[in-house]
Amino acid sequence: MSPRDAAGGLIVVDRLTVNYDGGAPVLIDVDLTIEPGDLVGIVGPSGSGKSTLLKAMLGTVSPVSGSVRRASGLAVGLVPQVETIDWNFPVTVAECVGMARARGLRMPWITKGERLEIASVLERLGMVGLGGRHIRELSGGQQQRVFLARALFTNAQVIFLDEPTSGLDVRTRHDVLHLLDDLNADGLTIVLTTHDLNGIAAHLPTVVCLNRSVIGAGSPEEVLVPDVLERTYGSPMEVLEHGGMRVVVDSPIDANVTPLRRRTAGESA
Repeated sequence: MSPRDAAGGLIVVDRLTVNYDGGAPVLIDVDLTIEPGDLVGIVGPSGSGKSTLLKAMLGTVSPVSGSVRRASGLAVGLVPQVETIDWNFPVTVAECVGMARARGLRMPWITKGERLEIASVLERLGMVGLGGRHIRELSGGQQQRVFLARALFTNAQVIFLDEPTSGLDVRTRHDVLHLLDDLNADGLTIVLTTHDLNGIAAHLPTVVCLNRSVIGAGSPEEVLVPDVLERTYGSPMEVLEHGGMRVVVDSPIDANVTPLRRRTAGESA
């Protein structure tokens, strides 16, 4: 059964302000709407509130003011940073995925039907035959896929990923990005945080620049521009064109690279 929209979207964040233990606000008056089928990347410096915004949309932190409205019956899943996981915990891939339906048990009893579901999810993620392997034996990219499988095993309609490419090499980052793109094309709504402006954010349909408040939201062409990036990161940044690609850097990296900038009024193209 499809969830009923929450006043215009699957998730609607309305003037959200959050702090911890009465301290300074981590998020201030944040507005954001997640629509069915979205693939959204949230970018910003360390401490800008990216992870807190994910937690607020998940419902694991409470606002000081404002609200987060989720569609009725909406199922959500979280893929945490792989660096935060104890990969020596004694479970196989299939058991780790099955824990998503643990129903309070430390080691879940996986039914025959659930084993078939797990095998189907692993196949979807390109992990055929790995269900019996211990999680510590996996590569970084495979570990990331295990937690994607856990989220999919909950039948989530929206999946949140916190820095899904952190600690991964360039090729594995691209593999994860292509996998997310394929899942999104199949109808899954995805929201992720990332520090990777060029490898990840520049290839997403929608980017949100966050630094306690939303500085800009839209396509990479609309948002990854010098003035928005400077207000987000607090220092000048150049947006360059190199080989037909947009690249964000602190300063020009090549004399043959042409910075992109907005034309002033009356200036010809």
